[in-house]
Amino acid sequence: MDLRIPDPCLVVLVGTSGSGKSTLARRHFLPTEIVSSDACRSLVADDARAHDADGDAFRLVHLLVATRLRRGRTTVVDATNVQRRSRRTLLAIAGRYERPAVAVVLDLPAALCEERDRNRGDETVGARVVRAQRRMLDRGLSTLDAEGFAQVVVLRTPAEVEALTRR
Repeated sequence: MDLRIPDPCLVVLVGTSGSGKSTLARRHFLPTEIVSSDACRSLVADDARAHDADGDAFRLVHLLVATRLRRGRTTVVDATNVQRRSRRTLLAIAGRYERPAVAVVLDLPAALCEERDRNRGDETVGARVVRAQRRMLDRGLSTLDAEGFAQVVVLRTPAEVEALTRR
């Protein structure tokens, strides 16, 4: 599958922990194009898993996204983005700078995501969190097309993720 995205644009990765969002981002985008919620948590709290720092971390995510889009730079948001309000905020930023937004959804089987999460060592979020994220993702999948994305790409298997190419 070809991922054809306008340049510049906002790419919003959507998927549970363990779905492969960070791996996909690193494979298809420059390090400077990726704005990671984990990296922003690390910047503000010295710990990528410090969820008590989410408010500060996401203010930084939104500032970086806005700055890059204002400057005409393609920007990829590497966060779960399974909640509609998270996507709505990102879409509003893209709209403010008249940049199209593309959603890339990693809708992989929950059992696979839980297994990958277990294999992360110290960076695990736990099966309970992955299942909760999965429920939010399932609720949001049917509305993604109506949320205002210029394009929605849904990848449902590891093979589809591996076959993805950026044009």
